[in-house]
Amino acid sequence: MGNQGGITVQRALELPGLRSGLPEVMAGADRLSRTVRWVHAGEVPNIASLLKGGELLLTTGLGLGTRPAEQRAFVRRLADRGIAALVVELGPRFSRLPASIVDAARAAGLPLVQLHREVPFVTVTEEIHTEIVNGHYALLRQAEDVHRRCTEALLGGGGVPQVLGILADFTANPVFLETADGQLLYAAGTGAASADPLQIWDGMRGGREARATPPAGAVLVDVPGGGPGSGSVRARLVLLAVSGPLVTVHRMAAERAAGILAVVLMQARQEEELAARGRGDFLTDLAEGRITPEDAPAQARVLGFRPGEAPLLPVVMRLAPELSPSGNWALLARAVLEELSSVGVPVLLGVRPVEGRVPLLLGLRSGTERTAVADRVAAALRAGVERAGLERAGSYPPVVVVGVAGSWAAAGAGLRHAAETATAAQGLGDRPWYDARRLDIDLLLWRLRDHPDLAAFVDRAIGPLREHDRTARPPLLPTLESYLAHAGRKAETARELHLNRQTLYNRLARIGELLGTDLDDPQTVLALSLALRARRHIP
Repeated sequence: MGNQGGITVQRALELPGLRSGLPEVMAGADRLSRTVRWVHAGEVPNIASLLKGGELLLTTGLGLGTRPAEQRAFVRRLADRGIAALVVELGPRFSRLPASIVDAARAAGLPLVQLHREVPFVTVTEEIHTEIVNGHYALLRQAEDVHRRCTEALLGGGGVPQVLGILADFTANPVFLETADGQLLYAAGTGAASADPLQIWDGMRGGREARATPPAGAVLVDVPGGGPGSGSVRARLVLLAVSGPLVTVHRMAAERAAGILAVVLMQARQEEELAARGRGDFLTDLAEGRITPEDAPAQARVLGFRPGEAPLLPVVMRLAPELSPSGNWALLARAVLEELSSVGVPVLLGVRPVEGRVPLLLGLRSGTERTAVADRVAAALRAGVERAGLERAGSYPPVVVVGVAGSWAAAGAGLRHAAETATAAQGLGDRPWYDARRLDIDLLLWRLRDHPDLAAFVDRAIGPLREHDRTARPPLLPTLESYLAHAGRKAETARELHLNRQTLYNRLARIGELLGTDLDDPQTVLALSLALRARRHIP
C-alpha cells in the first residue's frame, strides 16, 4: 500500500532549509517520490545499524570512510536498511562526492544528494519533521471527516449500506463487509457507472483460496466484537484496489468506519441478521427491477443460491404491521432455514424488517412439486415466526403468499406481485398460505383503498348491514360472508355457523330485507362479495 500525506524526498528538497544548500541530485532522480518517515543526522561509520528505514540521512561524510571499498559498503548498508535518501553536505570532507559513492548509490537505487552550501542540520530537521507532522494531521482530518459522515448517516436512520457507500466513495473503490470466515454480508460500489461490486467480489474474493490470500493492494480491517478487550472479530472490512491504489488515509478511514460498524453489528445482534438483510436487499432490488434478469444469477451465486436451470418459486411472508421492525430477525432467518433444510431444494431467504416482510426464492426440481414445497415453506415460516417471538396476541397472523414458478426473467415480477398480494391479504382468514393468482381481486381492491368511490361502493352494497351490526345482535355480516363463501349452499353454511336451517333462513331473509336485494341474483352476489372483500381496506 502506498503512503499518503507524509513528505517525499522531492518535497524535502523544496523546503527552505535544504533548498538554501543548493542541492544537486547525483543518483536516484527517478526515486524522489519515496516517502521520508523521519530525519536523522550522523557522522559514524556504523550509522546504518541505528536506522529503521524511511529516514532522510544528513551527513558531512566523515563516517563514509576514505577508501572506495569502505564508501561503497557504507552506501550499500544504507540502501539495505531502506532509508529514503542520503544527503551529503560538501565541505571539509568532500569538495565533490567521489565516483565510488555515486556509483554505489546508482547501483542500489538510493537517492543521493550533495549540498553545495552549508546548512544548519537542526533547521532542516525541524522543517521536515514539521511537514511530516502536518501531513499526518491532514490524513487524520480526512479520516475523521469520513468518521463524521458515517456517524451522521447512522443518526439519520442509515445503516451498514450507507457506511460502506461513504467509504467506497472516499476510496473510489468497492468496499465489502464479510463475516469472520469470509462470507459476504454487504457490498458497496462507487456509483452507477462503476462495475457491479458483487461481480467484483465473485471474481476477486469468491473462492476459498482467494479468501485465504487477499488480492494485491487490498486493505482488510477487522471489525471487533464481543465487548471491549475481548479480541474477537465480528466481521471484516475488505477494500479492493480496483479503480485505483489504496493508500494510508484509506486504511485510516476504514479503521474508523470499522469502529462504527462494530456498534451497528452489535445492535443488529448477529451476522445472520445482516446476511439475511443483505439477501432481502437483493430480492427487493430484483423485485423492483434494479437488478436485471441477466445479472441476477451471478449475484445470487455470490449469496450462496445456485438453483441451476430449475424453475424459481417466489414466496413472501408478511407480518402484522405492529410487529415490525421489532423482534429477532436473525433468529427468524436461522429458524426458517433450519426448518427448510429437509425440503431438499435451494433456498434464498432474506428479511426486510422495516416492511415486516420475508421474501424467498426457491429452486424447484419440477413445476409439479409447487404445492408440496409451498406447504413445507409455509409451515417453516410460521415455525420460524414462533421461535423468533414475532407473534403477538390480538395481531393478524403472518400471511404467506406463493407466486408462480418461472425463470429469472419472471422472478422479479413474481416477488413484487407476491409482496403486494401479501399486504392486500392482511386480515383475511388464517390459511397456511395463499396462492397469489387467487388474490388478484383483493390486490386490485387494496390498490383502490384510498379512492373515495371504493368506500362509496361498500357503503351502498353493505352499509345497512354494517349499521345493523353496530347495534343489533346477532351480527349478520358473518352470516353473509359464510353464505357467499359456500356459493349459496345453505346446508354447508348452517354447519359452519352451527345454526339450524330455519334460523339460517330467517337471517338470510333479514339480510335481503335490510339490503333490499335478492341473494339469489348472480349480479347481487358478485357485488356483495366484492364489497365484503373491500371493506378490510377502508375505515
